Amino acid sequence: MISEKELAELSYPGAPKIVTEIPGPESQKIIEDVPKYESLTRPGGAAPPVFDEGMGATVKDPDGNIFIDLAAGVAVNSVGRRHPRVVKAIEQQSGKLMHAGEAVNTRRAELAKKLSSIMPEGLRGNCVSYFTQSGSGAVETAIKFARHITGRSQIVAFHGAYHGVWCGSGALTTGDHYHHGYGSLMPYVIHVPYAYCYRCCFGLEYPGCDLQCAKYVDYVLNTPYTAADDVAALIVEPQQGEGGYLVPPPGYMEILKKACEKHGALFIADDVQAGAGRSGKMWSIEHYDVAPDMLTWGKGMGGDLPMAGLTFRADFADKLVEASQPGTFAGNALSSAVCMTNIDILTDKNYDLMGRAAQLGAEIKARLQEGANNSRIIGDVRGRGLFVGVELVKDKETKEPIDGSVMGKILSELLRRGVIAVPCGRYGTVVRFMPPLTITREYIDKGVDILLDVIKNLE
Repeated sequence: MISEKELAELSYPGAPKIVTEIPGPESQKIIEDVPKYESLTRPGGAAPPVFDEGMGATVKDPDGNIFIDLAAGVAVNSVGRRHPRVVKAIEQQSGKLMHAGEAVNTRRAELAKKLSSIMPEGLRGNCVSYFTQSGSGAVETAIKFARHITGRSQIVAFHGAYHGVWCGSGALTTGDHYHHGYGSLMPYVIHVPYAYCYRCCFGLEYPGCDLQCAKYVDYVLNTPYTAADDVAALIVEPQQGEGGYLVPPPGYMEILKKACEKHGALFIADDVQAGAGRSGKMWSIEHYDVAPDMLTWGKGMGGDLPMAGLTFRADFADKLVEASQPGTFAGNALSSAVCMTNIDILTDKNYDLMGRAAQLGAEIKARLQEGANNSRIIGDVRGRGLFVGVELVKDKETKEPIDGSVMGKILSELLRRGVIAVPCGRYGTVVRFMPPLTITREYIDKGVDILLDVIKNLE
């Protein structure tokens, strides 16, 4: 396993290092200018910090403040920002070829073959891939392909789901602010409950619940008069991201897969956020005895450069219309070279970043749970690998969420003390730990210490 000393050399030393108010004067100038020239429809468009430089698990703003990054660009920088091997790959490839359009390029061809070798069981060695630039694009493609392959129209997705923000992927996503006021998106979407054990919609507790939430999906798919009579596919996050950093209990995914097989629907695993080694395995669906028919991926696979895609069973390829899904920038040579480098780093046995992620995640959860035992507002700690959520509540008995203003104070205070953290959850009250897999123990411990101290002081 890579040493802490080696990992420390990948980030700025001495973080967090705060030398001005947050935001500082240089950052404030930029923040004030942003609304004049950029659409604020993307999150964080006019809020600190302003990213000027990044290195490993640390970020520097224009004022010289250095932050510990517990967000990794929303789970994108799995190997950290500008990893030396990634920078070298960019330097080498940019001197040869970057854009190739729809023509075959050597790097994309190599990447497709490499992806086939690292897919979960059921796809490994028996799959083909379609490349795009974002998770939203990968999901849009999955919808289109699933409908064509099956000849059906409906898609089953889950409460709390985040699959993207376009018309098809946005219809699968359940966050109101992503589609409210935009009119009708894609029709024929059925939403069902996800395994949110802390707030079970059936009022049950695991394991006595007998996985009622999963069995309900089977009921919807395979019982007459449920309106699910034309389902092309079920799409599910094996570990739900924006919905609250939820990890379903054992047996859950297996019931969903069997329900799909019974109905004749495809099972699509959306591993855009929890994939790329973050769960302790290359794909979070690998924690279950399930073979997906399709898998969407992105974020940490590209890291510092955009790269995403859909990988699906090889026998589906002949059912699709050739040249029916063009993508001008899909699989460009530079992004392909970087993606292969990220895969090499994640699967490097001398690094063992995935094994380390599993170990660190268990340690983080234990520390946060200890903090929860002495806190009035930490309601739940959950996760797997470097995918850990801390849900905050007003009252542990009623589980009433804390006010948004209180959550805002917590995040602002974390930032003021040099820690970048991003919220999620149905109520926006979950602090998530999704740092680069290359973060040092020193920096992750500092992040946990600062969060617990901010909560303690607030209480």
